[in-house]
Amino acid sequence: MANAHISDVERDSQTPLLEKSLQSSPEMPEISEFGSKSLIGKIAYIPKLIWVFTESNFDTFVIPNTAFGVLGAFAASVLTEGFQQPPTTLEILWRFPLVLAFNWYSVFIFDLANQRSPESIQEDLLNKPWRPIPTGKVTPTEARRALLAAIPLVLLFNYLLGVWRQGFLILILTWMYNDIRGGDEVVRDLIISVAYGMFNSASLEVAVGGGEYSDINISRGGLIWTTMISAVILTTMQVQDLKDQAGDRTRGRQTIALWIGDRFSRISIAFFVCFWTAACLFFWDLRPYGYIVPALAGAVTAYRVVSKKTPKDDASTWRWWCLWTITLYLLPIVSLV
Repeated sequence: MANAHISDVERDSQTPLLEKSLQSSPEMPEISEFGSKSLIGKIAYIPKLIWVFTESNFDTFVIPNTAFGVLGAFAASVLTEGFQQPPTTLEILWRFPLVLAFNWYSVFIFDLANQRSPESIQEDLLNKPWRPIPTGKVTPTEARRALLAAIPLVLLFNYLLGVWRQGFLILILTWMYNDIRGGDEVVRDLIISVAYGMFNSASLEVAVGGGEYSDINISRGGLIWTTMISAVILTTMQVQDLKDQAGDRTRGRQTIALWIGDRFSRISIAFFVCFWTAACLFFWDLRPYGYIVPALAGAVTAYRVVSKKTPKDDASTWRWWCLWTITLYLLPIVSLV
């Protein structure tokens, strides 16, 4: 009996706090704000529903990926091939809503899958109580049904835009990250970096009017640039996890920051921010004035990540990181000036 009791204690001590808390977590209401509305009211509520699910990822994911495609389109002569003449500014601006829509609805699928699991709900109750499921705007069952309805539409939209291959891989990566919990393992940053490559290449193809139904394709230089940006994501994306270490530790999630330690993680991020800033500037062989903005944004990001260590500071550093990546996306255009 004593041995059995000791084994129970050992098992309990090895159980993540989140798993314990799930046993006593409050039940979600059966009727949500969305579910209480009439059919017409539900249809009218859909835009708000999309926004509340994607709000936290809009300025840190939708905007940067859209920027990669649209800004890259202005440097179509070096990033793409197969066109008779580069797209005009008016043509690029005309396709801007399509690029934005592609990134937004793809992120919506990811966020639906990400926020509906019991583990995510409990984590959001602790760390992000403003999200739609904790606030009762929608139930987990309604989120699952929305996912069932949205995925076929997304597949159709990707087919019409000519980026169904990238879109299909994004759905697979979304499944790997959420449903088989790759996002809780050390490989999470690898999954995210590959997803960024798919988002960015598709955004560029849509912005220049390329894709499956045209002769316009990403050039060798464009592929190298897209791969470099994915490497940037792989080695520095962990900056987003710094602010969430308490919740990630509770959930038992294996982020780089928790795996190798906060201090070493911050040093590695700062190093790779500086390294990739220099590598990208060298790759595009810019004139001296082209170094100023990306070097400044990289320096501020690197400084903040090693010196500003509160969760609030880390959230601001995460946004500085997003700004830094956008300055990198500008480099193809600057190289042509």
